[in-house]
Amino acid sequence: MTLADAQAFAVAQGWPRYRGEQAWRWVHDKGARSFDEMTDVGRANRAAFAERATIGGVQIAEVQQSRDGTRKLRLVTRDGSSIESVLIPDGEKTTQCISSQVGCAVDCQFCATAKLGLLRNLDAGEIVDQVYLARRLLAEQEPDRRITNIVYMGMGEPLHNYDNLVRSLRILTDQKGMALSQRRITVSTSGLVPKLERLGNEDVRPNLAVSLNAPNDAIRDEIMPINRKWNIGKLLAALRAYPLEQRRRITFEYVLLAGVNDALAHAAQVADLLRGVPCKVNVIPYNPHPEAGYARPSRAAVEAFQNECKRLGLPTYLRTPRGDDIDAACGQLANRVNGSPVVPLRVRRGPPPPPPVD
Repeated sequence: MTLADAQAFAVAQGWPRYRGEQAWRWVHDKGARSFDEMTDVGRANRAAFAERATIGGVQIAEVQQSRDGTRKLRLVTRDGSSIESVLIPDGEKTTQCISSQVGCAVDCQFCATAKLGLLRNLDAGEIVDQVYLARRLLAEQEPDRRITNIVYMGMGEPLHNYDNLVRSLRILTDQKGMALSQRRITVSTSGLVPKLERLGNEDVRPNLAVSLNAPNDAIRDEIMPINRKWNIGKLLAALRAYPLEQRRRITFEYVLLAGVNDALAHAAQVADLLRGVPCKVNVIPYNPHPEAGYARPSRAAVEAFQNECKRLGLPTYLRTPRGDDIDAACGQLANRVNGSPVVPLRVRRGPPPPPPVD
């Protein structure tokens, strides 16, 4: 429920409007996971709420912790589906990557989540509850650390689950709830052109990241079948028309696949494509996984690609791989266990990461 939904719910029960806001703030601001935690709500009212509503859509089933501090969470929904979320510490910042679907229908060939197919959309409660569970986990394990940034870059294509995406954005940014800044939330998409146009007209406006991953249609058709419907030209036309606020840029995600899209000529094509678009490019060395037969380029190839983009005037950043010593690629945990019985909460620390490949 949004705050307005909670207020309307209270009125529909014959209660004062403020009672709905009171319960809503306990959940979204203070992180309550049961009505019994609402200490300033009368016992009879707490019981009445418990008869008519529930709190929390997911639970933590497994935690993997990397030597670099990254935590990968496997979360289980009420129907037993597994989804994933990742907590990434970076100095004083902590970014949480959250999922929007169980599986994904986009079928990017290098993606572990794609191998699940699309099982279902997450509802808005299941999306925001990933954040609240992680917030509680940090409060218990690292009280001085808090979630500062949210990225919708986990399992699923957020724009395929548009209504629940926008509802979750409104909940997370509500000033009476978690009150996250819109500028600290990023939604990543593979390029659903009609939904991009719709998102640009919403009253809530997150940062936008686009999974480009290829310098031309021939390669993108091969590794991202969605390009056959909305090719690079259509995608860039929609992005050029997207109403960016002042000093905001579109982020282009570019996963480097050895021998596929990592040549210097490819870097030059990318620079030509994005000329005139307010943007930056995040170069991401591929996270190998058993479900796809691609490889990560050498460190030298990654640096050469990045340097060529920068030489050609494109702001380009290297996203350092995180969590290599655990199931780092999105979908690996869920792919392994979806359809299996839920396991108890456990923490598994990965072995030392392998030496870098030159």
